[in-house]
Amino acid sequence: MRRNLLIDSNLIVLNITALIFLASNSILCKLAITNNYADAFSFTFLRLLFGSLTLFFIVSLKYKKIPKARKKNWCSSFFLFIYAITFSYAYINLDAGIGTLILFAVVQLTMISYALYNREKINLKQILGIVISLFGLIYLFYPKDGFYISTKGFMLISLAGIAWGIYTILGRKSRNALVDTNENFLKSIPFLLISILFLPIDININIDGLILSFLSGAITSALGYIIWYKVLNKISIITAGVLQLLVPIIAIFLSIILLNENITQTLLISTSLIIFGIYLTIKKSII
Repeated sequence: MRRNLLIDSNLIVLNITALIFLASNSILCKLAITNNYADAFSFTFLRLLFGSLTLFFIVSLKYKKIPKARKKNWCSSFFLFIYAITFSYAYINLDAGIGTLILFAVVQLTMISYALYNREKINLKQILGIVISLFGLIYLFYPKDGFYISTKGFMLISLAGIAWGIYTILGRKSRNALVDTNENFLKSIPFLLISILFLPIDININIDGLILSFLSGAITSALGYIIWYKVLNKISIITAGVLQLLVPIIAIFLSIILLNENITQTLLISTSLIIFGIYLTIKKSII
């Protein structure tokens, strides 16, 4: 009994740590782009590069001979690239809190759609929780005076959400979170270099941007994704999808504290509905 409780507690701690890391990415990206510390492409490139170097270093310490699989993980790497590049460009026009809320709402819809397509079991309480969470999101974006969301930013962050959802689904097949995450980051770089031919790029990077890119790549992405991959094997797709709606809640409050973004009554009501919906959905299923 004590051993089960210890395992359950460890899983909860891993979940919370991963979600905080995922939420921090939005803050770091927004800080870099809004303050002109780095352009979107440079931030993405350095984020993936620092992530790759960090993971390569960790894998090198753990394994004397680094495992290689040329034909493996290219699909995951592609969706990691799509997520990372659209994520950065979206925050040129979106606040960190709202952008993250859209991102993980789309992630949730992507993962739940996949789970339902594969006939994963879902009960009435979970359905009610999902509906309440989505209602909270709809309430946030229902047209109001003075409320505006960039169409371009919305489309880009939605695409990032779909890509992250697919990346997460693919991650459930991982048998070695560290090795697979290392390969995903490394193999995402060629896709990023090819994208230079198609993206509007205006290179702008200073020391602050370099530091923020390093923190996002080496810490909140590289280490955060390893933890998230480990968690994925122990929870259902539906639980994983709904859990990630906690990320924007964390990001919203971090953005209020660190970026001085506004807190409104609409945001508070929406956040409360989403949290309550998450609670109903994951109660007795997270552990």
